[in-house]
Amino acid sequence: MAIVEELFQGRTEVVSTKPSAEIPYLVRQATDESSVKAAALAATPSAYAGMPRKSIEISERVNADTWKIVARYEAQEFEQQEEPEPVFSFDTGGGTQHITQSIQTLGRYGPAATDKLGGAIGFDGENIEGVDITTPVYNFSETHYLPASVVTLGYRVGLFRVTGTVNSGGFRGFAAGEVLFLGASGSRRGTGYDDDWEITFKFAAQPNRTGIQIGDIGGISKKGWEYLWVQYAADVDNDKKQIIKKPVAAYVEKVYPDGSFSVLGIGG
Repeated sequence: MAIVEELFQGRTEVVSTKPSAEIPYLVRQATDESSVKAAALAATPSAYAGMPRKSIEISERVNADTWKIVARYEAQEFEQQEEPEPVFSFDTGGGTQHITQSIQTLGRYGPAATDKLGGAIGFDGENIEGVDITTPVYNFSETHYLPASVVTLGYRVGLFRVTGTVNSGGFRGFAAGEVLFLGASGSRRGTGYDDDWEITFKFAAQPNRTGIQIGDIGGISKKGWEYLWVQYAADVDNDKKQIIKKPVAAYVEKVYPDGSFSVLGIGG
């Protein structure tokens, strides 16, 4: 069985930003290179002064069964991985909304046309039918790369709880009430428990409005994601001798709760 002995003469050690060391050994009672390698791997430490063993070199054959080897150790070099920059995307494709009031009636034609409807759309003698229109909605998403220490179970539950809320304060240049948080999707960027997470946050924005006029009703204001609806009542157009419906009240309803977007952890 081969015997491995450390030699004190010839040892070198480099102290720097990339430390290294070389330690010579003598291997006795080994008849060939394979025996030397096997004995050296078994007898020399796998690490020295915190540095992993990088290689073992047979430097000299002293005699028939005696060999000189050198074990080399180097500090592990870790690659500094730069986190990807956040990714932003948007579209202004808008949304669809059913409305029963126009901004302005531009023309009236026919003997039964009346100017008493107050902008109501699609009155058929009984009901206000309305129309579907495209509304200005700014959809945008942001993909961020967050450390595992941030994306805890508590953080993920926080995302769940703030989904479907509107911003209670300014966010990304929008005023309070204009941004709706649609939710987030995420995945771990690796298999390790401490690997970073890639998370995409989705939002939609609608402008706050003031000075809305509905028929004879003015001074109406609503925040972006509040819902405005109109109440109609029967009336008589004495000029045309017909029963019509006209707006008699307008209501602004809060349909989404406020939420603090600070829990997202992506700034304001």
